[in-house]
Amino acid sequence: MEEAEVWMNKGIDFVIQYGPKVLGAILIYIVGSWIIKKIIGTTRKVMSKSSYDESLQRFLLNMASWALKVLLIIIVISTLGVDVTTFAAVIAAAGLAVGLALQGSLSNFAGGVLIMIFKPYRIGDLIEAQGVLGVVKEIEIFTTKLTTPENKLAIVPNGAMANGNIINYTEEGKIRVDTVVGIGYGEDIKKTKEVLMEVLTSNPKVLPEPAPSVNVMELADSSVNFAVRPFCKPEDYWDVYFATYEGAKLALDAAGIEIPYPHSVEIHKEG
Repeated sequence: MEEAEVWMNKGIDFVIQYGPKVLGAILIYIVGSWIIKKIIGTTRKVMSKSSYDESLQRFLLNMASWALKVLLIIIVISTLGVDVTTFAAVIAAAGLAVGLALQGSLSNFAGGVLIMIFKPYRIGDLIEAQGVLGVVKEIEIFTTKLTTPENKLAIVPNGAMANGNIINYTEEGKIRVDTVVGIGYGEDIKKTKEVLMEVLTSNPKVLPEPAPSVNVMELADSSVNFAVRPFCKPEDYWDVYFATYEGAKLALDAAGIEIPYPHSVEIHKEG
């Protein structure tokens, strides 16, 4: 009984001594989290009404959110009675160790900063980088998220994005669609060009400027191949690509122009 009483008294003393600090720390964390949420929300509204680029908005908001959360954690720890100076020294030492271990992550962070400064692409741009083709969905601190034509999510490190080749199909506002259509050697080249050009000019998604072109590009083994090249907006690329091939086939058939295809030859031996 006496031992139990001793432990009970120690427990009561512990609660009396540290209880208010723990409750205060919990209260500070709850209120601090609410304040951070309000600050980020208000900042987001202010930025959205200004001329800030959407990519830059998200990047700065992520940075501000993390910085405020770290500050809140330091305040909470200080409330618990932990020496902040000692804690800061421990954090610095741990940061150095983590920094050495995560050099790749630091490279990605630096890449994210460079992307925000130089803006080789923005959210909504169609780009090709690191072997991935897709629309930029989000630019985060360490990675860039792309939505591929197959509607897959590709996550590419910013370090690689900042140091590699990037093809931005959206920046110029126009993109050329390269297709190839072949006809037989006995067909009329001039008439074929007129038919194919009609296919392009009748498509409302094909831009009048730069003007579409149809030219003989190759005298192949069994066909005369034409480079059929319309221009369109980047978001219309695949619609124009597929419509060009389908329209070319239908129009050439209607004009009586043969599109060559492989023929099978059967050899019969007389018995």
